Amino acid sequence: MKKAYLYLLILFCSVGTANSQVDSTSFNNLNEVVVTATRTERKLGNVSVPVSIISQKNIRQAASLRLNDILNEQTGIFITDAGFGSALQMQGLSADYSLIMLNGEPLIGRNTGVLDLKRIAVGNIQKIEIVRGPSSSLYGSEAIAGVINLITKEEVKNKLTASLRYGNFQTLDASVGQFLKINKLKIQIFSNLFHTQLYSVRPYSVEKNLEPLWKFNHQLYSSYRISNNTKVTLLARYSEERFNSKFSTTNLGAVVYSDGVEKHIDYGINPTITHQFSAKIKSTLRIYHTNYQSNQELTTSSSKDYYDYFRQRLYKAESQTDIDINKHINLVAGIGYIYENVKSSRYDSESNLKESKIGYAFLQSEINVIKNVTTIAGVRFDNNSNYQSAFSPKLSFSVKPSSKIHITASVGYGFKAPDFRQLYLNFTNAAAGGYSVLGALEAKKQIAVLQQQGQIDAVTSDYAKLAVLKPETSLGINLGISYLPSNKTKLSINLFRNNLDNLIDYSIVAYYKNKAQIYSYININKAFTQGVEFNIAHKITKYFTADIGYQLLFTGNQDEIDKIKQGLVYTKDKNGVARKMELNEYFGLPNRSRHIANVKLQYEKNNFYINVRTVYHSRWAINDKDGNGVYNTNDEFASEYLQLNSTAGYHFKKNYSIQIGCNNITNYKDFTNLPTLMERNYFISFNYN
Repeated sequence: MKKAYLYLLILFCSVGTANSQVDSTSFNNLNEVVVTATRTERKLGNVSVPVSIISQKNIRQAASLRLNDILNEQTGIFITDAGFGSALQMQGLSADYSLIMLNGEPLIGRNTGVLDLKRIAVGNIQKIEIVRGPSSSLYGSEAIAGVINLITKEEVKNKLTASLRYGNFQTLDASVGQFLKINKLKIQIFSNLFHTQLYSVRPYSVEKNLEPLWKFNHQLYSSYRISNNTKVTLLARYSEERFNSKFSTTNLGAVVYSDGVEKHIDYGINPTITHQFSAKIKSTLRIYHTNYQSNQELTTSSSKDYYDYFRQRLYKAESQTDIDINKHINLVAGIGYIYENVKSSRYDSESNLKESKIGYAFLQSEINVIKNVTTIAGVRFDNNSNYQSAFSPKLSFSVKPSSKIHITASVGYGFKAPDFRQLYLNFTNAAAGGYSVLGALEAKKQIAVLQQQGQIDAVTSDYAKLAVLKPETSLGINLGISYLPSNKTKLSINLFRNNLDNLIDYSIVAYYKNKAQIYSYININKAFTQGVEFNIAHKITKYFTADIGYQLLFTGNQDEIDKIKQGLVYTKDKNGVARKMELNEYFGLPNRSRHIANVKLQYEKNNFYINVRTVYHSRWAINDKDGNGVYNTNDEFASEYLQLNSTAGYHFKKNYSIQIGCNNITNYKDFTNLPTLMERNYFISFNYN
């Protein structure tokens, strides 16, 4: 990785050398409006929680096609591979702790708890708002780590956009958008087609095969103003993904070849009506239905073929009312109901429908009694048919000692409900040794049947812990400060700590007669993530800007730390002899980099721009090599890596532009740990607007 350090050093030196140049151009985006942090429109400089914005201009100039492309370049976000696609981590918390929304409504279709970010096209996204830290007080479950909200743009005039991009691996991306305004009616239509020949997305495939992948995305957005006080909107979307699935795995020394087809369909419809009763009272009624379906059929060279089916549906109705009591106090109140169901071949029966019903209410108060001090207090109550009720309070403050300093502090309680997989899964992988994974509500029942059939060799101590799962809970604290030392520079720093209780983890609860494991889910661990995120943006000259971000992260399982302190955990010395493990050898939770950095340099003048963007991740633990049940310095790690991307573009004849670029310039490859990271790929695109 010496080359990686060299590339990073060159970029930092470039920033330092250019800092001596002076220009009067200002740098400040604190007046930009955000909605995700408070569910109401607020200026970025007035919110009291960590929020960042990715603008449409940033998305386009980075040549991002999918959500994982642009998020991978953001400070503190780690895009990992989770077997079923690209998943993100925020503040060191796993993918299933982050809520991803489109125009304020949740996207579904999580396989193994992961929402594949490559599913989501960003060609018609106006901006992406990222709220870090517990947000369950507004959005309920799955918002422990934060919320990512994709917001589409509502145009004000007739407009036609089109783009065509081609790159190596036979990559083709074509989009067209039409915006029409007819009196009080606005209509937007967006369609996207994506095709590529990808390497196998299977992380442990013995051979890397080229697989043709097709993605289709269509979206219709319309709005109609019935009167000056009443507006109706409708968002409808449909996406489809299909590809040939060809890969090979090793089972007991023999290579098993698999060949088949995968298909994923995702659609949703979201009508909304907003009415302004008076200057101080506004209400919004939202109706939402979404469906995700995934099919996989494989023919294998072994005696057993493979079939996997997953379908999830969600229905939601919500009413929200915003009340300005006076110029100092604002209230946001809402009630809602969610009905969700799932069918899957991985559950006890594909025809057996699994259901969840949630009634909820939330209340938030924003108080500005003291000049330049804002206090926001909120709470949400969720009543779920499958687990105990949950309260989620949050308190945050925003203080502006001067026009150049903005201090924020927040403490919030978050929760995550057990998902269908953790409750009902009934899956046996016959192609990989015959191990089974059973949901918490299925494990005891299924193991009892297997014991009667004489298939169980033994149960473990964790078998006695099988019970109805409790929601995972988190107490999150964030303390941040933004400083504008000049009109060309912005500095920000955010300290965070997340304490998690009742963590749901998988554990071996029994063994088959052939020694194959049976796993299930239990509440066992207490864990924490803590660290600091730092950003600096500087306008070096009128045309040249630099952005640098860095996250330092520490994680740990408190139960494991206590055992190490008690001298109950052993590892091996360099000669393979067992010895007590020292606390300073403890690494923390797996699949997390301690250091993440990103650097962006951009030159933009008149109709031309060029940028260089780099992302660095230090090593992360992937395998408990010494078998002591914790991750320490003697275990197996994925190598640190640096990804370097660059794009250049030119606008001509007012409505036309051309763009060229290269991603993964260093051609870094790690098929085992980063199977979805493409090799060096070039592209050229043409755009009409």
